[in-house]
Amino acid sequence: IKQKLEQLSGLISKDGAAHIVANELGINVFDEFTGKVKINKLLAGMRNVEVVGKVQAIYEMREFTNARGSGKVQSMLIADETGMARVTAWHAATEKMAKAAEGNIVRVKNSLVRENNGRLELHLNDQSEIEVNPAGEKIDAVATSGSSSVKAVRKSIKDLADNESNVELFGTVVQVFEPRFFEVCPQCGKRAKQRDAEYACEAHGVVQPDYSYVMNAILDDGTETIRCVFFRQQAEQLLGKPRQEVLMYKEFPEKFDSVKIDLLGQLVKMNGRVSRNAMFDRLEFVTSDVNTNPDPDEEIAKAKEKLQSEA
Repeated sequence: IKQKLEQLSGLISKDGAAHIVANELGINVFDEFTGKVKINKLLAGMRNVEVVGKVQAIYEMREFTNARGSGKVQSMLIADETGMARVTAWHAATEKMAKAAEGNIVRVKNSLVRENNGRLELHLNDQSEIEVNPAGEKIDAVATSGSSSVKAVRKSIKDLADNESNVELFGTVVQVFEPRFFEVCPQCGKRAKQRDAEYACEAHGVVQPDYSYVMNAILDDGTETIRCVFFRQQAEQLLGKPRQEVLMYKEFPEKFDSVKIDLLGQLVKMNGRVSRNAMFDRLEFVTSDVNTNPDPDEEIAKAKEKLQSEA
C-alpha cells in the first residue's frame, strides 16, 4: 500500500491505495454493492455500480488488431458535481454509447471500476446499461477538472511519456492553428460519414449534418514545446467564445487571424492526456480542460516549490 501511495505521489488516500492493491491482487474487498455512487466516491474494484453524470466529451470509436484478434473501443467523459470519470466500452459494448451525445445526462449501470495510470474509469460489459436523460435526474454545475479520486499531476513537457493521463501542463501559447471543421450527426454528435452526396451516422442513418471542430496550438513551458489538441468544448475554453461564434470561422476563416494574434503569448493551464501521433511519430497533448486565467499566486507558489525541490 505504501508503494502504491508513493507511485501515485500521495494523490490518493490510504484507503484508496488499499482498494487498488487489493484489486490488482484479485482480492474482493467489497460486499456485493449496488446503488448510485458519486464520482468522487468511486474506488477501484467496485462492481455493478451506478453513476449519473453529464457527458462532457465523446471520443470516436477506434478499431484495432492485435495478437488476440480484432476489436473496437470507445470512451466518453462524464462529470457530476464532484468529479470527472472516463467511461470505456469494448467490442459489442460500444453500441451502448450510440445514443449518447455531449450535454446529455446519462445513467451508467452495472459497470466495473478500474484504475488506469492513477485514474479511475468505468468499464462496460454485456450486462452494463446506459440510459440517456433518465427521468428525475438533473445535473446543473459539474466539476470542470480532475478525476474521480486522483488529482491531475503537474509535469514538465520534457518529462512527458506516451499514454500518460490526468496530466496538468502550464505554459505559453507560441503558435495557433486554424480550427478544422467536420460533419457530425445532429442527434448524437458523432462523426457523420459522406456516402455519395449524403452524410450518414452509424446510429441514425442519413442525416443533415451539423458541424463540430478541433484545433491545435503549440505550448512552451520552458523545457520543451508540444502540440496540444482541443476538441469542441476545449476549443471554446481556449478561445473564450461560444459555439456559434466559433462556427463563424468556417465561413469567414480570415476573421480568425486576429484571434490567433491575441492568443500568442497567453499563459494557459490545461489538463489532459499524452498520445503519440503515429503519422508524425511525436507526442501530443489531448486536452480535457483548459484554463486561460490561472491563479498567479498559485502558480508562483508552485514555481517556488519546484525550485526548492530541485535545489
